[in-house]
Amino acid sequence: MSAKLDTLAHNLNECLGERIVRHSLALDELTIEVRVADYLAVMRTLRDDPSLAFGQLVDLCGIDYSAYGSDVWTDPRFAVICHLLSLDNNWRLRVRVFAEDDSFPVVPSLTSLWTCADWFEREAFDLFGIVFPGHDDLRRILTDYGFVGYPFRKDFPVSGHVEMRYDPTQQRVIYQPVSIEPREVTPRIVREETYGNPRHG
Repeated sequence: MSAKLDTLAHNLNECLGERIVRHSLALDELTIEVRVADYLAVMRTLRDDPSLAFGQLVDLCGIDYSAYGSDVWTDPRFAVICHLLSLDNNWRLRVRVFAEDDSFPVVPSLTSLWTCADWFEREAFDLFGIVFPGHDDLRRILTDYGFVGYPFRKDFPVSGHVEMRYDPTQQRVIYQPVSIEPREVTPRIVREETYGNPRHG
């Protein structure tokens, strides 16, 4: 670990202590995991403490770990991951928090700390169904308002029996039976048996 990352790790331990559940180093970036109950307080400390000074929220996204890795996943299913940047100290940090309830994932909103979290959280809500209490305008951002389900959940069906389209006469989006027969789109490559054999050039 570089001297800069050593300093960051030391400052994190000094400021957050036992509120850090786990930490790891990958690709020259530190990742810390915090409990959902500590999430807002930790993020405020990361932003406001001058020894950390993470003034920018670069990204926030949802993750569905239901089919992660080769082993059976036993931790909570849904998580929110934030990428923070400190321009003052020229370092980055990844923060992960797991939602406690898999059937109704809830993680507090960061919009009171970083206003740019607004659209990031709306996207995580729309695609993963993660709810962010404290968000002033939590509604779908990519799918239709009447859309049922959350497309980035790993159990979401990839094909269905209805499609939606805009109907100009009704001036709204409508749902109707799928007009295209389901088909398998597996590319087929047909080659002669002697293809690639230099003797049969």
